[in-house]
Amino acid sequence: MTTIVAVRHGETTWNREQLIQGWAPARLTGLGREEADHLGATLTERYDIDRILSSDLCRAEETADVLLDHVDAPVTYESAWRERDLGVYQGLPVDEMRERFPEHALEEAGQEAAHRRAESGESLADLRDRVIERWEGTVAECDPAETVLVVTHGGPIRLLLGHLKDLDIVEAVLEQSQDYCSINEFEFDHESGAVRIVRENDTGHC
Repeated sequence: MTTIVAVRHGETTWNREQLIQGWAPARLTGLGREEADHLGATLTERYDIDRILSSDLCRAEETADVLLDHVDAPVTYESAWRERDLGVYQGLPVDEMRERFPEHALEEAGQEAAHRRAESGESLADLRDRVIERWEGTVAECDPAETVLVVTHGGPIRLLLGHLKDLDIVEAVLEQSQDYCSINEFEFDHESGAVRIVRENDTGHC
């Protein structure tokens, strides 16, 4: 049985200021580093991690760097695990984005918003396709007894969970939460190809 553990990065300065991050080089706050430190201690207690896959965005790299104080495993940084590219909207306040561009808000436009691309960026459907493709590649390449840690972002994790639960994009994003440094655990049975969600958005360590 392969175990894959997906975690969200710690709080960033842009999270605190309620700015749309996308691919911005937002750095962790002091609290974000503390969250990552608590996460690292918990991961060491619960799992024997063989390797780490991390988004190559700054906030995920910083989180992975803190985790390495606890977890002794090689890290590979991959663009496939990045958050959604929000193009020209990157840096806007979240509330302003909703008010000025309601056509991109899932609450307002539903599935149309899920498939609408940000100018010079991605749609949520693009993000889901990217993440699911990498997820399927990851489970295919894992050894049966391996434990893999994935350090990523809220959007990819919610869309991955939605895919495994057969939720559409709107449900996956609006009806699920992913807090900073949350733990999501999956078990993959190589014989049957089945994936079991063991835990999701676990923040008891924070």
